[in-house]
Amino acid sequence: MFKINKLCACACAIATLPIASVATSAELSETGEFLDGVAAIVNEGVVLKSQVRDQTAQIILHASQADPPMPLPPADVLREQLLERLILTEIQLQRAERIGLQISDQMLNQAIGRIAASNGVAFADMPAILAQDGIDYATFRSDLRDEITLEQLRQIDVGRRIQVSPREIEQCIANLEGSVVVNSDFNLSHILISLPESATADQIADAQEKADDIYKQLQDGANFGEMAIRYSDAQTALEGGTLGWMKGSQLPTLYTDVVAAMANGEFSEPFRGSSSFHIVRINEMRSADQRSEIDQVNVRHILVTPNEIIDDETAVQQLDDALERVGEGEDFEEIAKLLSDDPGTAQLGGNLGWSSSGTFDPEFERVLGETGIGSVSEPFRSSFGWHILEVLDRRVYDNTDDLKERNCVLQIQNSKLEEETQLWIRRLRDEAFVETRI
Repeated sequence: MFKINKLCACACAIATLPIASVATSAELSETGEFLDGVAAIVNEGVVLKSQVRDQTAQIILHASQADPPMPLPPADVLREQLLERLILTEIQLQRAERIGLQISDQMLNQAIGRIAASNGVAFADMPAILAQDGIDYATFRSDLRDEITLEQLRQIDVGRRIQVSPREIEQCIANLEGSVVVNSDFNLSHILISLPESATADQIADAQEKADDIYKQLQDGANFGEMAIRYSDAQTALEGGTLGWMKGSQLPTLYTDVVAAMANGEFSEPFRGSSSFHIVRINEMRSADQRSEIDQVNVRHILVTPNEIIDDETAVQQLDDALERVGEGEDFEEIAKLLSDDPGTAQLGGNLGWSSSGTFDPEFERVLGETGIGSVSEPFRSSFGWHILEVLDRRVYDNTDDLKERNCVLQIQNSKLEEETQLWIRRLRDEAFVETRI
């Protein structure tokens, strides 16, 4: 979700496109500077024309960089879709503020650390790397904070309400064992036509007719990405409906039987979900890695995060003192409870439990691999701060049954999440006051 390349492409669009292509809806002052204006009033907030302009540039750049380049719908259709997305985002951010949902600097830094690690760069180098692409680091942090806020809000309002029963898991496991889909990974795109809650027969018929018309246009050669941007109600519509790579074992159950009968490049006929119609396309598929045995390590750590008061030198000194105390026989767990800044593990004595390779920050992984069982590392820095870690044990773990159950839980949750999210967003939209000005 938080790849540098994707975000960079979006954030630097304004800097790379000609002025004429991004400023058509702006007005000029007597000095030649662009004047902002209100595109929509949303409850007590607004969506600005500059936001629509910037989003337009991002989509144009994304479409031009696609391979092959993705055609776009007419400008007025694109603007309407973009404005609606910005309105929905504003509504959700307002709700997050009302319920007191805040993303701490530590959580934001951890997210940026994961982005940096996944792209093989150091956390400290992020501002300079983004600047090379014309991206302001403060703006990058603000946009990322909003993305995380929306994700957390969806988990609170939708995700936590989704229940998976033991019977559903049992049925899913039985289906997986006889499915060819489970042995493949899929790069998918989709078009979603939503239905209102408690939809009438006429509303269902209208949505079916719309989905059938889209399907006919696709059969006649229309570009799938363009159709998604023009018609889809999904959150991924403006990215051409792309869902990215998904493991077959984690596909929404609604999709499993559909993709089983499809090949690369094919798209499905419209099919019905509980609150929407779908058309799905297989962009690419590949054989999945079905390892059943994985290497795991049981590790605990102490984290000291530098701040305005604690600099790097002080953080290292605190960990050196802790290391000395452990060497003198003090309990690592008790020191971690008192010293560690990791909110998720401090009260657990720093225990991260059994974890697989690739779970942690690259520098953490490197030190972890060099530390023997029963040993404590020297202080080292990751993207989250300064650590010492202790390796408690290592094992080769057969996770076949656990993997099946975990995949089924994810698959069932994914199936319910998409449908429930669409209903939730529609309810928020219906309850909001919105007045468009463009």
